[in-house]
Amino acid sequence: MNSNRNRYRLKLAATDVEREGAQRLRHRVFVEEMGARVVDKDVAAGLERDAFDDRAEHLILLDERTTAKDPRDAVVGTYRLIRGDGADEFYSAAEYDLSPILRSGRSCVELGRSCVAPGHRGGAAMHMLWNGLGEYVAARRIGIVFGVASFPGKDPDRFTEALSFLHHRHLAPPDLRARAWPARFVRMDRMATAAIDPERALRSIPSLVKAYLRLGGAVGEGACVDEAFNTVDVFMTMDTATVAARYRAYLARADGQLS
Repeated sequence: MNSNRNRYRLKLAATDVEREGAQRLRHRVFVEEMGARVVDKDVAAGLERDAFDDRAEHLILLDERTTAKDPRDAVVGTYRLIRGDGADEFYSAAEYDLSPILRSGRSCVELGRSCVAPGHRGGAAMHMLWNGLGEYVAARRIGIVFGVASFPGKDPDRFTEALSFLHHRHLAPPDLRARAWPARFVRMDRMATAAIDPERALRSIPSLVKAYLRLGGAVGEGACVDEAFNTVDVFMTMDTATVAARYRAYLARADGQLS
């Protein structure tokens, strides 16, 4: 996978420097910008990493015009991609029961650690990452795409209407509906459907979650508070058999916006 548009190049990380570039960007976004906690040695190294990184693939966006002296700083966008057959192979299994997805027998990939550097957000950078994901999924014949997406902060009450909107309007079908583990479970059906103002709810939903919804994504049952990452997480899942047409339309609209 190798793609160019203007100043950017998209690829799967193939070297330690490229992988550390992704982890370095994650540190800047998740730790320095969003307040996530990491172990002291990773703070000193300026990296955000965990045990899942070694078995994951890392989609990275490189800024070909960077003037940074450290080559790791050329990475300005990333997505972590994990494929596997058992729950213990996926990051989100700590928050959600993945049994419905794993029982399907279909090939799947977990998306996570998505971030783009300040100054590169929106426009071509995000479009290229989405395009790269589409190529990755198509080339490997992935049937189900899933992962957690986050609201900022640890107070679900701030997002009562948004969480209720997601639960009532976008709950995944039972055969793909992961459920938060009882010890982590935060109710999402916090308001009656009739009391929800959809426009107001959508305004408080993070753009990444809205992008997944536009592609036909759906949410699992229950949210989770991630104390270490300072977020309220929701589970997102997409059946690629039903997403393909929406994805093509999404990219066509994005191309129009970029011209």
